[in-house]
Amino acid sequence: MVVAKEFFRTASRVDFCLTQLNLRGWQNVADWINCLGTDSQDKPCNLLIGKIVSSEDELRSIYAIKRSDQRLDNRTADKIKEQVLNSFRHQLTLGVPTVMDEQSLHELSCHIRSKRLVAKLYLPAQIRQNFYLTESQDLTKRGFLGNNLTFMEWAEDELENFEAIDYEKYDNKFQERWNDRWCVDISDDILKIIEESWARTHPISPYHIYLKIAYHLSQDAIAGISEFSIPHDLRDKLFEFQKAAVQISAKYLQKRRGVLVGDVVGLGKTRVGAVLIRMFQHEIGISTLIICPPKLEKMWQGYIDEYGLIAKILPSSKVTKESLQEIDPRFRMVLIDESHNFRNPKGKKYRALQQFILERDSMCMLLSATPYNKSYLDLSAQLGLFVPKDRNVGIRPEQLIKEMGGEIEFVKKHQCGVTSFAAFDKSSCTRDWQELMRLYMVRRTRKFIKENYAEQDENGRVYLLSEGKRFYFPNRIPRTCRFEIGTLANDPYARLYSDEVVTIINGLNLPRYGLANYISDSPHHPPNDQEQEIIDNLSKAGRRLMGFCRTNLFKRLESCGEAFILSIKRHILRNYIYLYSMFKFFKSTL
Repeated sequence: MVVAKEFFRTASRVDFCLTQLNLRGWQNVADWINCLGTDSQDKPCNLLIGKIVSSEDELRSIYAIKRSDQRLDNRTADKIKEQVLNSFRHQLTLGVPTVMDEQSLHELSCHIRSKRLVAKLYLPAQIRQNFYLTESQDLTKRGFLGNNLTFMEWAEDELENFEAIDYEKYDNKFQERWNDRWCVDISDDILKIIEESWARTHPISPYHIYLKIAYHLSQDAIAGISEFSIPHDLRDKLFEFQKAAVQISAKYLQKRRGVLVGDVVGLGKTRVGAVLIRMFQHEIGISTLIICPPKLEKMWQGYIDEYGLIAKILPSSKVTKESLQEIDPRFRMVLIDESHNFRNPKGKKYRALQQFILERDSMCMLLSATPYNKSYLDLSAQLGLFVPKDRNVGIRPEQLIKEMGGEIEFVKKHQCGVTSFAAFDKSSCTRDWQELMRLYMVRRTRKFIKENYAEQDENGRVYLLSEGKRFYFPNRIPRTCRFEIGTLANDPYARLYSDEVVTIINGLNLPRYGLANYISDSPHHPPNDQEQEIIDNLSKAGRRLMGFCRTNLFKRLESCGEAFILSIKRHILRNYIYLYSMFKFFKSTL
């Protein structure tokens, strides 16, 4: 063992032969390069780097039954070079960059740009030894075997453990490799990698950062449009925005096994769903179960006949565990029209349908113009039909985690993975749900379609083009329709607003909503504070519910007399059911 420290510090040039290069580890040797003598301008330092060979590939070559031809060609050389360069790029994505890391990369790029350092990649074989050849200004030449200095945080005394080697022997080996035909210069490639990383010399403009984010956020859309083609006979039946919806939804179905098409009313969700059925029917040969409200059965049957779909319609009113068990196993895609009707996870229909989809691992297509009604749990329920609660969705409810004080506090309280689908059930933050629905929902508004797909004619009217025809957006202009109400004697409609009708409706007792009226004025035991609070709240809620019920009855009367009578009959029937339930309850307690 020799002390190599002084030889490195007094050297006018150094040649490095490394098994691998750690770009950020250049800080360990950068000071030497900076202190080299002036001769290094004419005779730069040479950095020879070995190619990367995994242990699996090495074992495969050792134990191969038939030894492959080891000779290189241009194609193989380019492939190996690209693998090494990709490993350099990957290095810079690991860990959190530090100021020292950035400084190290800047120094490496400066050394290469100033021609003080030339880097080459040796392709014919793997380099198995790290050695260093130094030459001082007095022409003293020394060689050392040692650790890969760019891969470790080394101390000064570690240089004392370097082993001296025969300079001439290792210099010949170095020069032989350096001048080999398949030893390629990668100096400019390393510069390019650094300039494309976070250690670049010139900062990236905010506009380009915005474009980068937009590109990554739209990756699924870009992939869907490029990977999926619409059947030729159906292509002309769709507008351009509908074609985009079909292709993006197809990517979501392929990648996440489900999609929610939430375009607003009138943009053709049903047609999008029908074309998607046809696409997957041809691509992977699966049949589709269509679940829809009974009033839409006829419409869907029309699409089945027109588009040649292999599909079965099951009205949502007939969804039961038994009816779903009768479905043929070939039906591996489920389309649910008006999916917002399935937003009660405790309902029998919901549980039966969820079990059917998850057990068969079916693709699921949801169509709804109003997927969100009361709370974000409506969205959770619909996605829960095909997304298990413990599934890793790849993102976290960041806003909720931030409000709770971090990931540890979240897990401690909710006992679920932060990237699981169940984690989003705990959040009521709009931003969290926007991020989640970005992965599963395709939704466009009329305004979006007009701004991105429509054209204007010479009169400024907006239209869409299909099969050479113009389809104009109707101008929605609200207008006030005025009409006069006659006298009570000659106008039946006027009687609906008479004082007599208003008095009758306001005089309804509505006993089920006025529960506070049954509270005794002189109870045997006065209520405690908690009971008194319940009584006070019951009185407030009762007045509001009674007012709400009277308003609804008046609206039913305004609709038509038959609707009002039907509502009154139902109200009386519910009163009888309530009285019967109370009777059974008190009878059981006696």
